[in-house]
Amino acid sequence: MSATNDTDLVAALWRVIADHGWPGLTMGRLAAESGASLAELRDRFPSRLDALILHGKLVDRLVLEGTVPGQGGAARDRLFDVLMRRFDAMQPHRAGILRFMKDMRRDPSLAALLGPQLSLSMRWMLDAAEIGGDGCRRRALAAGLVGVWLMAARSWAEDESEDLGTTMAALDRALDRAEQLARTLRLMPPEEDAAPPEPGAPDEDA
Repeated sequence: MSATNDTDLVAALWRVIADHGWPGLTMGRLAAESGASLAELRDRFPSRLDALILHGKLVDRLVLEGTVPGQGGAARDRLFDVLMRRFDAMQPHRAGILRFMKDMRRDPSLAALLGPQLSLSMRWMLDAAEIGGDGCRRRALAAGLVGVWLMAARSWAEDESEDLGTTMAALDRALDRAEQLARTLRLMPPEEDAAPPEPGAPDEDA
């Protein structure tokens, strides 16, 4: 039997969570929903957390595949575009993700475990928006972007509009505040001096 592709596994993951919640996610249910064997799932997901990590990687990949190098424009606008494309990638799994978010509020340890993965994803988003910087500045920008993402995600959870207008407005406000703070702390250089990311893995300074 051929290996189940990442897209199908992630879609099945969120269907199971939508129906049973995070506490009800079992490898048996995921196998039945995805068509993968338990043996395959054991190789792919040593723990349930690895299934969530696969989702994060897949969302990162979708955003990065849709990124055009040399976009130009303001860094803030590039970040807005990148983060909205993350929300677009999450929309097909909205029911499962919303239930997971509710479950996570009752399990703070889960949020702590996923924190490093979110920070890593935000470093990839900085690369997608062509925002460079050295190790310390990069870590600070990634941490700020995590805050922006979480603020916008709270609005996304309540946004039932087709165009995600409420989410866009919340993201716009969050980026405005983050940009003001970043410039106050001199984390963001003037746009004309901004350079694209240095070559190398975005997690090399983790």
